[in-house]
Amino acid sequence: MASPPRADGASGRSRARLATKPERVGLLGGTFDPPHCGHVAAARASVRSLALDRLVLVVANQPWQKVPLRSVTPAEDRLAMVEAILPLVPGAEVSGLEIDRGGPSYTADTVDALLADAAERGATLDLYLIVGADLVAGLDTWKRVDDLRAAVTLAVVPRPHAVAPRPPGWKIVYVEDHSVDVSSSEVRDRLERGLSVEGLVPDEVVRCIRSRGLYAVCR
Repeated sequence: MASPPRADGASGRSRARLATKPERVGLLGGTFDPPHCGHVAAARASVRSLALDRLVLVVANQPWQKVPLRSVTPAEDRLAMVEAILPLVPGAEVSGLEIDRGGPSYTADTVDALLADAAERGATLDLYLIVGADLVAGLDTWKRVDDLRAAVTLAVVPRPHAVAPRPPGWKIVYVEDHSVDVSSSEVRDRLERGLSVEGLVPDEVVRCIRSRGLYAVCR
């Protein structure tokens, strides 16, 4: 009769290594006012290019660099629009933790929360902060930027007409992406003027906009 496998053999060591393997998690945060096809393309490309186990789409409560400049759609409406795109991005989940936290939204606080949650589960994270190339030049203005540099790998998504500098001190990778040349400000402008956003905004988001009476589309 064959002897049973030894728990302390090679297979046991392999299981131990698997048990301690960090989760590859992408953090893609934003105002999402509204989410558009560029967001979807970046999310899909990030999951694929970075071989992510999870992609967390974090909806800002108060985007502190935008609130002084323009009115922002209510957070719960923006959360609903992001939830509408989840079927389009396998491996993605939406998080309202910044909304639940209230006040201005800072990425460093969100990273702390994700790491704390992982620690409570006995897990470790290989955390990728996903940003568009157009945001890289302003990273030094972010709150607790030194903590961010230490905690994450910066994953830069190329943007049409934007050259991404390589900021010093960051661990950095570039997402292989087929970019969609669209911005939320362009979409808002078209919606408010009653123009078509076909090809710029997923149908799922357009239906959500109409059902919630957002922007000027239903007025």
